[in-house]
Amino acid sequence: MKARRPSPDDQHLTEQLGATGLRLTPQRQQVYDVLVHKRDHPTAEEVFIRAKKQMPEISHATVYNCLDALVKSGLARPVTVDRGATRFCPNMHEHGHCHCDACGMVFDVALPANLPGVALPAGFKLKRYEVALHGTCAECAPQK
Repeated sequence: MKARRPSPDDQHLTEQLGATGLRLTPQRQQVYDVLVHKRDHPTAEEVFIRAKKQMPEISHATVYNCLDALVKSGLARPVTVDRGATRFCPNMHEHGHCHCDACGMVFDVALPANLPGVALPAGFKLKRYEVALHGTCAECAPQK
C-alpha cells in the first residue's frame, strides 16, 4: 500500500466519521480520496477500480462498506440517475446534477438554496432537494 500525505481535509473527515461513531481507516480514507480527486460521480464499481490502483488489497465489499460509512457520516451522497447504478458525490452543498444522456457523465450544477419559483405545500420545511437535468454535454453535443 502506498503511503499518502495527510491533507487538510483529514481532520474534517475524522470529525465527520467520529460524529457517527466511526473511525477513519486507511480504506475509508482511500475511498474518500477517490471521490474528491475526480469529482465525476463514480459508481461503486468505478470507485473500486480506482481505489485498487492505490490499495491493491481492497475488496468490493470493503468499498461498498466505506461508501455506506461516508454516506451515513454526511461525507458523500448517493446520486441516482434514472434506473442506473448509484453514483457518489462528495459535494455536500445543495446542488443539482446535469446528466449527459449520450456519454453518461454527471456534472454538479449550482442552484439557489431556496429554489425560487417552486411552490412548496403550506407548512412544508425543505431539508434538501435533488434535481437532475438531462441533456447533452459540450463534448457530445457536436456529435448529435
